[in-house]
Amino acid sequence: MSNQQCSLRLHILFGFFVGLLVGMNLLGNKITTLAGISVSVGIFMYPLTFLITDIVEEVYGKEVIKHFIIVGVLTIVMMILFTRLSIWLPPNARFSYNKEYKIIFDSSTRIMIASVIAFALAQLHDMWAFAYWKNKTHGKFLWLRNNLSTWVSQAIDTFVFMMIAFYHVTDKFTFSFIIQLAIPFYLFKIAFAVLDTPFVYAGVAWLRGSNNKPS
Repeated sequence: MSNQQCSLRLHILFGFFVGLLVGMNLLGNKITTLAGISVSVGIFMYPLTFLITDIVEEVYGKEVIKHFIIVGVLTIVMMILFTRLSIWLPPNARFSYNKEYKIIFDSSTRIMIASVIAFALAQLHDMWAFAYWKNKTHGKFLWLRNNLSTWVSQAIDTFVFMMIAFYHVTDKFTFSFIIQLAIPFYLFKIAFAVLDTPFVYAGVAWLRGSNNKPS
């Protein structure tokens, strides 16, 4: 596979990564119910960011993932700033939904702040843990390092995010109540991590090219 093809595939994953971050931060304040458990609709997007970074780190190493994390943090910070600006600007007379607009996007600001902190901590851990387990396994057992690094990283992300985003939003959101909410949410993420294992292998093979298969 040519260098141009490799670059294109890496940029495709990078575009998906940034797009998922934007999507989960804009849409994630909606709560749905899956299997009787209340979860954010972001549950479908955020695990995919770990899938992408594990694929890229397996092929290109930690230095490239550092760039992904830096751009991810800057993307969320930029969204926070533009969200605040958009809420602050007065509406045109023709725009009759300013109240609803503020309700939706004002609530997302705290969520975005929580997201950028949790994202940075979780992704930095995932980057470190993936490299650690790759070294320990001598580059073999991709499924093992993918899952071990993601399980702990998802725990960091879930509990840090939910504490910052929801602690004392109302009197109901105590520490113990948030833990009760976070545990099933975390288990959903673990299930996604296990289920995405074949896609890690497929993604690594696709990014490397068909002549270089993952372990």
